[in-house]
Formats: sequence, structure tokens, C-alpha cells
Amino acid sequence: MATKSIRRVTACVVALALPLAAQAYPGNAASKEASTAAAHAGMAMGAADLKMAHAHLQHVVNCLVGPSGDGYDAQAENPCKGMGQGAIADAKSDAARQSRLQEAAMEARKGVKAATVDEAHASAQKVMSSLQAVQGPAT
Repeated sequence: MATKSIRRVTACVVALALPLAAQAYPGNAASKEASTAAAHAGMAMGAADLKMAHAHLQHVVNCLVGPSGDGYDAQAENPCKGMGQGAIADAKSDAARQSRLQEAAMEARKGVKAATVDEAHASAQKVMSSLQAVQGPAT
């Protein structure tokens, strides 16, 4: 019980802090989208049930791949709407960053299909790690 509470508090702190990090690079769509995706990965990590974890992981996918990307679900919310074409597409000038974003998207798609909340939380953690590695402006 204490572990779940700690996980939720940590996820909430991360979810609140990452959008602030994106503001340091206001002209960079990929950074904004990646930061928003990371916030939703944090929300998925703290989700109490599988349905909510799936929803937030789908938000991650939508932010990373954009409306024309693999796994985009138009029926789900796109919290990155209006920011760009998806973090992966918007990071095209930085191959290393784009590769990390693709890894995060692949893991988020896996999490959307997770059968248990623990599996979804594990995927969300991996997504968060990948996205934290790409914070900052694209070159």
C-alpha cells in the first residue's frame, strides 16, 4: 500500500514538473510534445486502474506519433493537439532524439495493450525513462 502511494506521489510530482521543463524551450514543438507525453506517462504510472493507465498511455502515443503516426487513436484525447505534428515527426532534425522518441512510442503502444495495471505501470516507467533522456531542444 505504501509503495503504491509513493508511486502515485512521485508520478504526480513528475507530471507537474515536466511541462515546466518544456517551457524553457518555447519554440521547440518536439520538446513540448515530449514533455506533455512524459506528463501523461507519469499519470499512467500513478493510475489506480488499468483503464486509466491505458488512457494516459494512449495520450502518450498520440503526442509522440501525431495524427498521421502509427498507433494514433483519434477517439482518444490528443493533449498535444496544436503543438506540432507529433514529437517524432517534429524531431526529424535530430536522429538520436527521434530514435528515443520512437522507443518511447513503441513502449507506450505496448502499455496500451497491457493486461494488468502492473504491466501498464512498468511500461509507463520505461516510457518516462526514455522521454527524460530526450528533454531539451532539438538541434
